Amino acid sequence: MPYSSDVAAAEALTTSYKKLKSEISKVVIGQDDTVRLLLTAIFCQGHCLLVGVPGLAKTLLIQTIAGALDLEFNRIQFTPDLMPSDILGSETLDQERNFKFIKGPVFANIILADEINRTPPKTQSALLEAMQEYAVTIAGQKYNLGRPFFVLATQNPIEQEGTYPLPEAQLDRFMFNIYLDYPSYQSELDIVKSTTSDQRYEVQQVITGEEIREFQHLVRRVPVVDNVVEYAVKLVHKTRPNTELAASDANQYLEWGAGPRASQALILAAKCNALLTGKYSPDIEDVRAVALPILRHRVVRNFKAEAEGISVEQLIKRML
Repeated sequence: MPYSSDVAAAEALTTSYKKLKSEISKVVIGQDDTVRLLLTAIFCQGHCLLVGVPGLAKTLLIQTIAGALDLEFNRIQFTPDLMPSDILGSETLDQERNFKFIKGPVFANIILADEINRTPPKTQSALLEAMQEYAVTIAGQKYNLGRPFFVLATQNPIEQEGTYPLPEAQLDRFMFNIYLDYPSYQSELDIVKSTTSDQRYEVQQVITGEEIREFQHLVRRVPVVDNVVEYAVKLVHKTRPNTELAASDANQYLEWGAGPRASQALILAAKCNALLTGKYSPDIEDVRAVALPILRHRVVRNFKAEAEGISVEQLIKRML
């Protein structure tokens, strides 16, 4: 849907965002920051990893967002015996004994990768090409995925038995790592009242795939002043131990810093954050608003930080 100008498109994005939030709030109570980050990732063409203990509505939240978007949605439950072909699809013989490719559940617009750390690295890596290149290769043949394409994965941090930590290369492909915390007392009261009654809420589709693609292009067209880009890149460089711009905390407590994808994600997310708050260009505050979920999964603590009980979040906040 072409708009008369970028300003009109920016206003349409803000309106669509408000409508989406109001539809999602019919089903998901609280979690405003999580909803904002998930929708930011969608408008920035990024992927999200949601980490939280059981029962915090991670799966429900993703299914609700998928319901409010006019997109094809598939849920994949990751289990220890899941194979790459169960995600990507496989070649089978048809009646004429010719090989025919049967598409797997990855061929959709929104993929819910439920409990992604329950499956071995061999199967986790099946998503790498899809997340980066929006295509899958089967038996030497490349198949392009439909756009828009998002992987929204959930991970349970406390059930560590029988889980396989995601490799750094895969974590780096997630734009945001979103931590879900327990709801507040008031929110939990509202949750219990609404989920133990017989009332059912229908989520209306409020935005189409075509509009999402238009908004994704709009986000990339948002102008950014040089000092904001410099701030974002400097912040990422601060996390890299034993480099020229490294922060003293990084040299002391970090094993590994964030890569260039973090700098790109900071600027894209800051652009989108500016649009969602009614601005036409991001400032340093927009970068700071999205820095924690972008950096927390891209830096690795060393033994000293673990021994002293210093968390990744504390280190990032100090650098900010």
